[in-house]
Amino acid sequence: MMRIKSRCIPLLLYLLFFCGCENSADSKKSHQQVEYIERLHHQKKWTPLAPQKKAMPRYAWETEIPAPFPNITKEYFRCRGSVMNPTRYIHKSHALERLEDCGGSTSHSLPLKNGKEFIYPILIDLMNYLQKTTRHKVVITSGHRCPKHHQYARIDGQSLHSKHMLGAETSFYVQGFEHEPEKIVELLMNYYQNPKYTNEYTDFQRYMRDDVDVSTLPWYNKEIYIKLYLEGEGRDFDNRHPYPYIRIQVRYDRDEDKRVLFNWDLAEKNYLRL
Repeated sequence: MMRIKSRCIPLLLYLLFFCGCENSADSKKSHQQVEYIERLHHQKKWTPLAPQKKAMPRYAWETEIPAPFPNITKEYFRCRGSVMNPTRYIHKSHALERLEDCGGSTSHSLPLKNGKEFIYPILIDLMNYLQKTTRHKVVITSGHRCPKHHQYARIDGQSLHSKHMLGAETSFYVQGFEHEPEKIVELLMNYYQNPKYTNEYTDFQRYMRDDVDVSTLPWYNKEIYIKLYLEGEGRDFDNRHPYPYIRIQVRYDRDEDKRVLFNWDLAEKNYLRL
């Protein structure tokens, strides 16, 4: 019996492997079929469509956003107080009274109703209506004021009885309409020109008494009271800007079917101190 030397074994294994691969490759080639793609001279190649931008679908829980600004919520009405504001002095009984500001939203909540933070819904609805209709940003300069911030922000002689402390009053202007506030007042009245409102809401009256701090007679219906402050009028600490601005007070609560009146007990105790 012939013996194969150990040094020849690697060579034999290499030859066997090489021959096996070559035969395998030849067997595959024998089974392949080639088919040419042909077209007539008048036929054209398929041209892919150009990509088109498509808006993302909205989720079911998303609400309509008055582009290009997000919906105004009760968060926009938080107190503007800040411990960084400087000490103020006002004249009181022939003397100067020192006033420090509150800590704003870091020190207390919005007014509470049924245990939850609350701003009268009509104020939120009107702000969003203006923003959607004008497509300009509504700037809320003063929403809720705690008693401490209201005393700090008001000008000498201004009343301490303010519905700002109840979440029933707001001051604002609309960017792009800073010098056309009458158009904003007209839009506010147009908001009520809807079949769901009765004449008590659609018919606005002018406040004819002379106990107001503005030169333009205010407007009111059953639910709201509108005051227009021109340049130089009503310049308290929250309204140091040079523009005319509008103040809205809530007169009537439709949900509870009663008038909205200032109440010191509500003003001082109806919010959470953080």
